[in-house]
Amino acid sequence: MPPETRYFTVKGYGETEIHIQRSRFIAYVDRAETEQAAMQFVESIQKKHWNATHNCYAFVVKEEVEIQRSSDDGEPAGTAGRPILEVIKSRELINTVVVVTRYFGGIKLGAGGLVRAYSQSASAGIQAAKEVECLLHRAVTLIIDYPAVGKVEHELRSFNFVLESPEFTDKVSWKIWVPVGQEELLVEKVAEWTSGQGRVKLGETKYVEKEKRPHR
Repeated sequence: MPPETRYFTVKGYGETEIHIQRSRFIAYVDRAETEQAAMQFVESIQKKHWNATHNCYAFVVKEEVEIQRSSDDGEPAGTAGRPILEVIKSRELINTVVVVTRYFGGIKLGAGGLVRAYSQSASAGIQAAKEVECLLHRAVTLIIDYPAVGKVEHELRSFNFVLESPEFTDKVSWKIWVPVGQEELLVEKVAEWTSGQGRVKLGETKYVEKEKRPHR
């Protein structure tokens, strides 16, 4: 199964708290690459807040297949876990786990109020964790002569590539991370910039992260 060339997730751990009608809603968010890791995070929050009224959660992880789980943890069915899950899905996030801990403040919110409260808490937690786009890149190593370095560097700056520091020996060896699918473009450009004198080696792949545009 070929890897995804692009996916969205959270940068890392995030935490925030909001108060609604005297109830405390504390959102905890983290990245989780497996179902086991997601459940370990959930259990750590349950242990931390063992005396909370509810510890509701949802997560989406992608291993061999996409796995989605949610729990209302005693809240009326469909008013907590599902709204949290829908926030994750609406932002197209995977490998993301959200736990919302509630301490009841004495005022009932009703089904609609609970859905809004858990949705708002999940959104605030994800915002605290920060969303990132992970784009699959391939390492492309350029081997060029010294006189070509200035022109090649100038041209490379106009592309959305990730440049490592060049290595200088008898030639210049320069590793460039290129979004998968754009390797051939770089090969053609290097030939053009160096009048056919530059050489190119294709290497390994990895995901490069950048902050996702703000969610509207």
